[in-house]
Amino acid sequence: MLSEVLLVSAPGKVILHGEHAVVHGKVALAVALNLRTFLRLQPHSNGKVDLNLPNIGIQRAWDVAKLQMLDTSFLKQGDVTALTPEQMEKLKEVAGFPEDCADHEHLAVLSFLYLYLSICQSQRWTEESLELINKWAFQGERVIHGNPSGVDNAVSTWGGALRYQQGKISSLKRPPALKILLTNTKVPRSTKALVAGVRSRLLKFPEIVAPLLTSIDAISLECERLLGEMAAAPAPEHYLVLEELIDMNQHHLNALGVGHASLDRLCQVTMAHGLHSKLTGAGGGGCGITLLRPDLEQPEVEAMKQALTSCGFDCWETSIGAPGVSVHTAASLDPPVWQALDGL
Repeated sequence: MLSEVLLVSAPGKVILHGEHAVVHGKVALAVALNLRTFLRLQPHSNGKVDLNLPNIGIQRAWDVAKLQMLDTSFLKQGDVTALTPEQMEKLKEVAGFPEDCADHEHLAVLSFLYLYLSICQSQRWTEESLELINKWAFQGERVIHGNPSGVDNAVSTWGGALRYQQGKISSLKRPPALKILLTNTKVPRSTKALVAGVRSRLLKFPEIVAPLLTSIDAISLECERLLGEMAAAPAPEHYLVLEELIDMNQHHLNALGVGHASLDRLCQVTMAHGLHSKLTGAGGGGCGITLLRPDLEQPEVEAMKQALTSCGFDCWETSIGAPGVSVHTAASLDPPVWQALDGL
């Protein structure tokens, strides 16, 4: 029955500024995108828990009765806690995975199984608590990424635009509705390895890398100040400064060793169209963002998208400041979204 279906979504996110520096206590500015991931929850009478992640080709099922019989004492009760390496190995046993599995597909299943087993035995779970949702999402991030900053789960939970530093989160009031182009280079990378690489470079060249991190922090703070001004009265010169900050940050990230030839190509293609881009997230491939000024004509944007597509990249036009985790009715969804979910 349609009434039995629970539809939940969370926005995608990009980091405007502060990648990698945030791991070392600096400021990061993260924004929610109007590109959403949808979750369809529906009860079944077959006694199974089914997990279907079509975008990464995962479909698995577990008997609820068998899961309830498992010894899950290795999962701590009460407050949300980090998964230890020993608990991670035990979780792999429960899932029937080899000890050395580390690909994203296996880690996605382990993250789901950990959250499912932990939340189902928690008596303090409340769906209404964004704080609790954020804490559990962070633990899922730890299963996949090892030592995440906490930015991803925070901005997907609360939405809008956030300032994040050393675990302290504050919302940016009325962030301007900047339009961006999100580009996926489709080059796979390991966030965990890239974060470790920056840490290693900092230890090897502290007098060089520490000032880079401080400079990235200054870029984030200047962007925060500028976005505050734009909330009141955006002007063309604001976009020129935003473009300068994007260029400077991209060069700094390359100096930290998290750039990639695909990201360089993205910057070259967009610069040929008079636009400015930077990596977002861990780097090493992955995604980049391009600021779309309000004076751009749509044919110009389409020409640039075509040039990026010819490089083998995927592109999406979107805007920042989307709402956070949300519950939907089927009637509130765009027909293509509901049709995709209903077909799972």
